[in-house]
Amino acid sequence: MPTPYRALFAAPGSKGFSAAGFLGRMPLSMMGIGVVTMISQLTGRYGLAGALSATIALAAAALGPQISRLVDQYGQRRVLRPATLVALTAAAGLLLTAYFRGPDWALFVCAAGIGSVPSLGAMVRARWAALYRGTPLLHTAYSFESVVDEVCFIFGPIVSIGLSTVWFPEAGPLLAACFLAVGVFWLTAQRATEPVPHPRQRRGGGSALRSRGLQVLVTTFVATGSIFGAVDVVTVAFAEERGHKGAASVVLALYATGSCTAGILFGLLRPSGTPARRWLVGVCAMAVSMIPLLLVGNLPFLAVALFVAGLSVAPTMITTMALVEEHVPRAYLTEGMTWVSTGLAVGVALGSSVAGSVIDAAGARAGYGVPAVSGAVAAVVGFLGYRRLSRPAPRRGGTVGQHSEREQRHMA
Repeated sequence: MPTPYRALFAAPGSKGFSAAGFLGRMPLSMMGIGVVTMISQLTGRYGLAGALSATIALAAAALGPQISRLVDQYGQRRVLRPATLVALTAAAGLLLTAYFRGPDWALFVCAAGIGSVPSLGAMVRARWAALYRGTPLLHTAYSFESVVDEVCFIFGPIVSIGLSTVWFPEAGPLLAACFLAVGVFWLTAQRATEPVPHPRQRRGGGSALRSRGLQVLVTTFVATGSIFGAVDVVTVAFAEERGHKGAASVVLALYATGSCTAGILFGLLRPSGTPARRWLVGVCAMAVSMIPLLLVGNLPFLAVALFVAGLSVAPTMITTMALVEEHVPRAYLTEGMTWVSTGLAVGVALGSSVAGSVIDAAGARAGYGVPAVSGAVAAVVGFLGYRRLSRPAPRRGGTVGQHSEREQRHMA
């Protein structure tokens, strides 16, 4: 492992919480596709399968920031364990209802309950921030976590789909639930590295989303998520039109591999300039990288184009988390990171839906216009919001009692 990453894990407990976070994040890429595979095998109803997957994603987008807000106030252990028990109970209900061919409404209720799954990526990043805030190693930590995210999305769907098709239909979602249980309970057992909670002194306490800088990041990431959602759907359709549907998973894995490679290299650098400027360059690079997709004529060209496009993803995500840490008060950090993930999830749902409609109307090649337009929207929002992100944020030192008034004024 290169020297900066070796130094990253010199802190006591860092290996443990990072490993727990990796296990707990695997369901993020396994549960939705696992439910689609399970329901389609058991019932043959792809419409129902897709609707249940969308329900899980939208419920997680709605509940995730609220759970993270409670984590900031009361601590990870006190909040994550009950929230995870709710998600696991709902997952068990979904599997049993599907197995015994229960009513559709029961499936949707259980799918919505799975949305209470906590954002383990935000929890782990908050622990890194508590360890290395104000040091160059925090950049390395965010880079490492971005790589972990990509690894999850490379291998998670393959494992989930493989188990559900080779073993039994419920195997993929069942393993995802097991990963969630082990990851969360292992993470919350590690009390030494748990960030100190920040109880809100005022009733209600406001929301991290009141930060004007965070509003820019979340809005931009809705458009960015649309890129990801559209690329996934259109790539599958493009491969199917050319008689090689199975190759879509390999092509999409190369997209994630490009991002993973860039994330590793970016973590070895000590980039100059302001994070806001690097972020804007990254967003624009993502937008430009979508243009070659409009010209693809075969799968090899598509694979190369997506690998190159992936190179801009991880550095942009890494810089985004650094900006959240810079613009959101410390007492709202976990919630702020989760809002970015929520914007991404909403965008994925939007992009996949619009892309599907375009494909039905005009074919797969036309579908690549959706990520191209989404990239352009992300770049425009980035330019319009750049001034908010480039303004220096107040220092975050001291206790909540000393700084809560100033931080709340900054967020307003």
